[in-house]
Amino acid sequence: MYRDYFGRNADSLKDKKLFLLDMDGTIYEEDRLFDGVLDFFRKIRERGGRYVFITNNSSRSVEDYVAKVNRMGIAADKNDFFTSAQATILYLEEHHHGKCIYCQGTKSLIKELRDAGLDVVAEYSDRAEVILVGYDTELTTQKMHDTCRMLKKDIPYIATNPDYVCPVSFGFVPDCGSFCMMYENATGRRPVFIGKPEPTMIDFVREKYGCSKEETVVIGDRLYTDIASGINAKVDSVCVLTGEATVEDIRNGEIKPAYTFDSVKDVLRIISSTPSCQ
Repeated sequence: MYRDYFGRNADSLKDKKLFLLDMDGTIYEEDRLFDGVLDFFRKIRERGGRYVFITNNSSRSVEDYVAKVNRMGIAADKNDFFTSAQATILYLEEHHHGKCIYCQGTKSLIKELRDAGLDVVAEYSDRAEVILVGYDTELTTQKMHDTCRMLKKDIPYIATNPDYVCPVSFGFVPDCGSFCMMYENATGRRPVFIGKPEPTMIDFVREKYGCSKEETVVIGDRLYTDIASGINAKVDSVCVLTGEATVEDIRNGEIKPAYTFDSVKDVLRIISSTPSCQ
């Protein structure tokens, strides 16, 4: 029997076929892979399973992410990703089809939106009918000024993800959720958040690859996004302690993962003890 950090029986992980993984703080920190990650992915594929990255980080396009993980030695292509930017595109197409969107985001995010056929402006415009804020690693004072000015308009306001921080080598930097708190303090407006903890990303990928809820597991380092999304999608969740969440957060908080481990290397040990899931 394999047990997690809190002594829970984690043997059910042996039967998982679809592994949905966060990225920042879960498999790497900036450009440094955590120990055991490459072996973990190799073992999943050897067993006939599949891994897909579901990230709330909208600062990079899918193409950027593919290039990054390939440089790190991870075998992946665009089919192995579903990002908050992609989820946002689906949301905009469903709820705001044909409307002009003001986007505060990276050049990569804006290009991805435009490549999807959306009408996007990256500075203040009277044409804009929807406001979108993403995790903007290229944020400037002018962008903040334009966004606050846009938020004075009575038009829909959405954000790619609610994460407060993004892990880096020295600790954390503000993420999209923190940007939106800043704008709320300045304008009084709160966005509709896309991405995790909504179950949309999990449901989309699970249905795409024909896996049941029982065959699926979400692995991440944030309770209020990664783990909450698993709970909302009614699939098992694993919290790893390589990123934002701490043991105290899990012990004292209301959001409880099914399992907790120091890192994905612990999950590797469990799935390495079982035969192929084919």
